[in-house]
Amino acid sequence: DVGNSLNSAVDIGQIEGAFVQGLGLFTMEELVWGDSEHPWVRPGQLFTAGPGLYKIPSFGDLPHRFQLRLLDDSPNPRTIHSSKAVGEPPFFLGASAFFAARRAIAAALQEHGEDSWFPLDSPASSERIRMACRDDITDGLRLPKNYRARGSV
Repeated sequence: DVGNSLNSAVDIGQIEGAFVQGLGLFTMEELVWGDSEHPWVRPGQLFTAGPGLYKIPSFGDLPHRFQLRLLDDSPNPRTIHSSKAVGEPPFFLGASAFFAARRAIAAALQEHGEDSWFPLDSPASSERIRMACRDDITDGLRLPKNYRARGSV
């Protein structure tokens, strides 16, 4: 819903880009601060301060089918040319990837005979997803039920 789109190609690009940024935020971009767990970083300083120090989505991380269309005939009479902003709302749609991963983990746990709450912090990185899927391999590690996998840094 962008109201009366001024340029549909720009609006679609904004929506796709914002979604991919949100996908990165909720599934890849680990913030590492200087603390007792990260002694190589000065206390209180952000180590992962740019894309050179944390993973951002790349072409291979995108959905194979990524289709969207703009809602027709939804003008906003209180704005210039009845248009609406498109940058921020799709950003938070990236959270859908986090919750889809959480549902997939719950299904894997059910197959393993567990049907209880489990911790999963954001970002839902591949390491966190793997460790949350309890199975014969992770059982051999004798981790507590409320184990929270750390990021890859």
